[in-house]
Amino acid sequence: MIGFAGLSHLGVVSSIAAASKGFKVIAFDKNREFCESLSQGRLPILEPNLAETLAANQGGLNFTPHAADLGSCDVVYFSLDIPTDDVNGSDLAPLKALIDEVAPYLKEGASLVVLSQVPPGFTRGLQARLRERLPGRSLKLFYQVETLIFGRALERALEPERFMVGCVDPNAALPPEYFNFLKAFNCPILVMKYESAELAKISINAFLAASVSTTNMLAEICEKVNADWFEIAPALHLDKRIGPNAYLAPGLGIAGGNIERDLETLKSLASAHGADEGVAAAFINHSRYRRDWVLRVLSDQALSRHERPVVAVWGLAYKPNTKSIKNSPSLALLNSLEGVSVRFYDPQVVWQGSLSARPSANALEACRGAHALVIMTPWEEFAAIATSDVLSSLSGSLIIDPYGLWSGRDFTGTGVSYHTLGRPVLGGRL
Repeated sequence: MIGFAGLSHLGVVSSIAAASKGFKVIAFDKNREFCESLSQGRLPILEPNLAETLAANQGGLNFTPHAADLGSCDVVYFSLDIPTDDVNGSDLAPLKALIDEVAPYLKEGASLVVLSQVPPGFTRGLQARLRERLPGRSLKLFYQVETLIFGRALERALEPERFMVGCVDPNAALPPEYFNFLKAFNCPILVMKYESAELAKISINAFLAASVSTTNMLAEICEKVNADWFEIAPALHLDKRIGPNAYLAPGLGIAGGNIERDLETLKSLASAHGADEGVAAAFINHSRYRRDWVLRVLSDQALSRHERPVVAVWGLAYKPNTKSIKNSPSLALLNSLEGVSVRFYDPQVVWQGSLSARPSANALEACRGAHALVIMTPWEEFAAIATSDVLSSLSGSLIIDPYGLWSGRDFTGTGVSYHTLGRPVLGGRL
């Protein structure tokens, strides 16, 4: 029996994935109505194929508001999303409170696995805390690196590249129940000490930040010198030192919550231990500069050219296939456009955070009478909309499409000024 405590995005996806592998799962959240909603197949999050997978495995899942029900489990994951504040600092208090609430109910010899992302030192400190609060109990404590990616969460949970497990003794065998659960996912299992596992996730995100930042810098240079980043990227994918899976898609900085949080954690660790924090700081600074690319183009091409500019914005989520708006470049743009008439539309996100930005019922309604269209989230729905329908709704002909959702379209003879990351402008200035 596998247990999950904490049914946020991470816990919901992870529990459903475990059930789909044939395990009986008990998933705990103290909110009774939320558990009833999940039991009836109603999901609070958007993830491809998640609803279908839940429906197919409902018989193996028990969503419960009673922490004591986890007492029958051999392995219990603590799978609470870690909230971050406005400066990307982690709030670990909810996780600590959840562990304090659940741990006394766990049976002797159970494996307690922290799946929530925590900084180096947390799990070893938790080990001492559990020994103090539960003297004489033989709970086995592990830290497992989560692989959550919004919009691909179920895919990543079902087909992980590897498991990274932190433990008190990396040379000791994992408990059979825990090992057999991990083995069911048919991927390498890397066992290491607590601190190494905790830093492993941060290390991965730091290397990803390096790729994101370098790609964005080079893509911007392409825009200035008439080069095309998408002609250059295939050459990098063929370089063995970089590889076919390198992240080479230009973007608006580092969105979402995890990577910037990890960069802030690296800065704090470096500062606390007298190491150089400059690399992490540079990635953060470049991300914030890159985030404002749309605003710079919009200001130059539309805001400075119209007395009362109207802007249509498609998309609020920081990327498609998720409702998350954490560190969303779109929200940063809307906040920067306070005082400008903005009409926005997102097929999943409901937001009411600006007095001058108004929601629209659909994408074309947002365009009606606008001087510019900005596609901030490359939802598939937007890819299916005809160029002619958009141009007949707009009063101007500026299209800003950072992620190149419409990059394959022919704008010849339309008068459109089309801007996308990493490529020269198509059409003329308005």
